[in-house]
Amino acid sequence: MAETKTHRITVAQRPLLLSWSGITDQGRRRETNQDAFLADYPLFIVADGMGGHAGGEIASQSTVARLQAVVSSGKVDGPSIENALELAVGDIADHPETTDEGTGTTLTGVYFDADGDESHWIALNIGDSRVYLLRDDRLVQITTDHSVVQELITAGKLSPEEAEGHPYSNVITRAVGASELTAPDYVSIDVRAGDRFVICSDGLTKELTDYGIQHFLREHEDPGAAADAMLAAALENGGRDNVTLIIVQVTAEDDLSSPIENTAE
Repeated sequence: MAETKTHRITVAQRPLLLSWSGITDQGRRRETNQDAFLADYPLFIVADGMGGHAGGEIASQSTVARLQAVVSSGKVDGPSIENALELAVGDIADHPETTDEGTGTTLTGVYFDADGDESHWIALNIGDSRVYLLRDDRLVQITTDHSVVQELITAGKLSPEEAEGHPYSNVITRAVGASELTAPDYVSIDVRAGDRFVICSDGLTKELTDYGIQHFLREHEDPGAAADAMLAAALENGGRDNVTLIIVQVTAEDDLSSPIENTAE
C-alpha cells in the first residue's frame, strides 16, 4: 500500500497541512519498470523513461537522483532544477548501458515555492507525463503534453478523441536525455486549501479517463488510498505500460477531524 506522508506549512498566516503519497508499478505487459518518482517535500516529480535495453530506467533514475540532491541541498527552484537536469543529461550520456539514441525520460511534477512574499506551487513539465489539479470539484490538466498528437490537436488537425488511437500517440517532442536539454515549461499556481494534485506517467492516463481520476479522488480522502485505488483500476483496465502516480493535497489544519501520524516535517 502507498504510504501517506505530511508536512505543515503556513500560507498567508494560515496553517495548512500538505499530505502526499506516491506509487509505481511495472504494469502487466512490460518486462521492466522504466518509471521513477520523487516525493520529498517540497518537490514531487514523476519521470517516465524510454529507450532500448536499460536506457529508460537509467534515464529516469539518473534524473530523480539528481533532483533528490537538489531537495537535500535545501534550495529548490527553477535554476537549481535545470542545473540538476543538465547533470542528469551528462549522467545518461556517460552511462555504459546507454546505447540507444532514443534514451531519455519525461519529467513532470510540482514544487512548493515559499520564497518571496507569496507562497505558490510551480508545476513543471518535459514530455507527456501530466499534472492534474482538482479544485472546487473540477479536474483540470495543468501541463501541456510535448507530443506529436498534442501539436496536431493545437493546430486543429486532430480532435482529442482521434488522438487516443493515433499511431503517433506515444511520440514525444521533448525529453531529458542524451542531447541538449530544453528547459521545462513552468506554470505558477496559487495555494488553496482543498486542492489535490495528481502527477502521473501516461501509464495511468492510458487506462483511466479524467473522469476516472476524479472519481477515485472523490471516493478516497487519503492520498495513499486514492493512489492505491487508481493503480488497481489502471492494472484492471489493462496495465499496458508502467504506471506511476503521486497525489499531493492541501488541507486546512482546522478542517482535520483526526491527526495524521506519518509526518515528514
